[in-house]
Amino acid sequence: MDKDRIIGAGKQMMGCMKRTVGRLVGDSKLQVDGKAEQSAGKIQNAVGGVKDTLKH
Repeated sequence: MDKDRIIGAGKQMMGCMKRTVGRLVGDSKLQVDGKAEQSAGKIQNAVGGVKDTLKH
């Protein structure tokens, strides 16, 4: 498993948590930051998946 997949999954999880906390406390900036981090994590995870595919 490529390290980008692991890091990407972590970013996705952190982004989801930020969005949830932002929603709970009514902080729209935190929600937007969480959404952006979650999207970046999805992209990084996908890059790692492509790297894994190319290795095999």
